[in-house]
Amino acid sequence: MQRYKILWADDEIELLKPHILFLTEKECDITAVNSGVEAYDLVKQEDFDLIFLDESMPGMTGLETLEKIQAIKSTIPVVMITKNEEEHLMEEAIGQKISDYLIKPINPKQILLTIKKLLDNKRLVSERTNTKYQREFQQISMVYNDIITYEEWVDVYKKLVYHEIEIDNTEYRSMREVLEMQKNEANNNFTRFITNNYEDWVNGDDFDKPLLSHELMQERVFPCLEDQKVFFIVVDNLRFDQWKVFESIINPYFKTELEDVYFSILPTTTQYARNAIFSGLMPLDISKKYPQYWVNEDDEGGKNNFEGELLAEQIKREKLSISHSYHKILTPEAGNALVDNLSNLLHNDLNVIVYNFVDMLSHARTDLAVIKELAKDEAAYRSLAKSWLEHSSLLALLKKLQKHKVKVIITTDHGTIRVKKPVKIVGDRKTNSNLRYKTAKNLSYNEKEAFTCKYPEKFKLPKQNMTSSYVFATNDDYFVYQNNYNQYVKAYSDSFQHGGVSLEEMIIPFIELVPR
Repeated sequence: MQRYKILWADDEIELLKPHILFLTEKECDITAVNSGVEAYDLVKQEDFDLIFLDESMPGMTGLETLEKIQAIKSTIPVVMITKNEEEHLMEEAIGQKISDYLIKPINPKQILLTIKKLLDNKRLVSERTNTKYQREFQQISMVYNDIITYEEWVDVYKKLVYHEIEIDNTEYRSMREVLEMQKNEANNNFTRFITNNYEDWVNGDDFDKPLLSHELMQERVFPCLEDQKVFFIVVDNLRFDQWKVFESIINPYFKTELEDVYFSILPTTTQYARNAIFSGLMPLDISKKYPQYWVNEDDEGGKNNFEGELLAEQIKREKLSISHSYHKILTPEAGNALVDNLSNLLHNDLNVIVYNFVDMLSHARTDLAVIKELAKDEAAYRSLAKSWLEHSSLLALLKKLQKHKVKVIITTDHGTIRVKKPVKIVGDRKTNSNLRYKTAKNLSYNEKEAFTCKYPEKFKLPKQNMTSSYVFATNDDYFVYQNNYNQYVKAYSDSFQHGGVSLEEMIIPFIELVPR
């Protein structure tokens, strides 16, 4: 423990010498004064790590001293000590943003605990977090090296997310680097797992398989309509770690009734995964059954312009007698208009709302220098998404929905991963532009550096021509062309992308909320 410089003001300071001696032995340097005036004068001249103020000193009271100190050095933690237990004094002190409030008589260990809580908390939390992760590091590695089932992969990913968020709040940079390496190794193993199992999953040949995108509404959403109205909210590109930082913001208004995950289909992009959610079909089946609603890779126009129509068709196929609405929020103005229209939405059994902001954020990161600087790593990316929610129309909607007996489901269509390693690929001019997957004929690449689907129908994917194949980037790789290699590396290295195979893109949150 480092030595801390502490100022203690009390008109009976002589009676506190035993406390001061005890704290001095515990690496604290105590400056003791008898009045608020002396304390204020010292704060003007010197720097202190912490201040203890007696509330009922003659002359300048503790609260008056606090106000003067905060006017010149507002960041110093201040602890108020008083004999008076009147509630209005506590409220006034708390209102002035004191760091703690202690009632006399106090003992030395109580004071030491307060010091540790306020000044040594970060170090103690960091050490505990570090120790806990070190203890689990080997256990996590052993599990994914043996694998396993998809449920065990979910457990591994959740543990990695937990430790990642915990380490965000510590000063142990070395632990972040170790965790990053472990995630990298886990993703390499996860790729092998997907390579061995994905085809069986999408063809229904594997009984032990995860819930996939096209099964989500039938298995999880529609059953909720039996006894309540449902708001089904899809936040594009929302990862599980981002949900975990969203949770604390939503928690005052909604209880988490279910925190679960499902697996996005491949490619992990809006065109494929979200269309699969709303249609209840795999992409190949959409293109055959509803060709008017499927836009091929080389066709002009948006790839998700018919989500509402696909949703209506799925409801019709399931023979559900429900009223529903579909809304896609692309701007803050559209989000605010939806909140204003809530009274009309409440008449529906099912309201589906898509928020595209997180997806726009991830793509903007490669184009806008300011966003790129703000989202320079995983922790910053989580923080930026959290900041969006705090000021979004989605939170405004949730606050209003809290007053009504509805179920809120929050999920996404796919996640995203921070890409670092460029992988060279060659394709014709009709090759799609996504950095995490490519589809075309005659693609040339190192097959050891990607996950290949030579026969798209086996993955229930449409193809542009008879010889088309799909190639998926894995882990944190991204595809670049030989003729503009340096340009792509400069523009996209360390950006957040989706479309390929990784824990972050495929294992995504499904959350059920009920109002508090």
